[in-house]
Amino acid sequence: MKQPIVDYISKLLPKVKLEPGEAFYWSPNKQLITYKTSAINEDIGQWALLHEASHAILNHQNYNSDIELLKLEVEAWHNAKGLAKDLEINIDENHIQDCLDTYRDWLYRRSSCPNCGVVCIQLTPSTYSCHNCQTTWSVSSSKFCRPYRLTVNQSKQKRLQPKTTTFS
Repeated sequence: MKQPIVDYISKLLPKVKLEPGEAFYWSPNKQLITYKTSAINEDIGQWALLHEASHAILNHQNYNSDIELLKLEVEAWHNAKGLAKDLEINIDENHIQDCLDTYRDWLYRRSSCPNCGVVCIQLTPSTYSCHNCQTTWSVSSSKFCRPYRLTVNQSKQKRLQPKTTTFS
């Protein structure tokens, strides 16, 4: 099943727009799945499209923490495997784990204290705090950029309060 996979996804998600682009991407705000036409006839391209369609099917919108983003990615890959089975496509488990590893590695780098190296807790979507040396640092909100960690000065540290997030 090559190009007809786009037709399958269009019929499965009639309220979601599919359009060619530079990357595979789900935009919940636009209700849009973008896909690379140059890769759609390859296994990896089909797997990526099924993964992005799964975000739409599962109504993935936003996330409040890095670990929640990883959870959404795991859910989308699990759902994509079910879609693939319906289409008689086999998604390579190693590919899934490689994709998830990029998020795991990103999360590890963001959560590692720039002062002492201990993996720490996230206070807000863009702030972490170290329970070992009391360093607080900010990270970019983008999941697509290098995880820079900017330490916050001591006076600002006192103003930051942990944010409680409820997961459903």
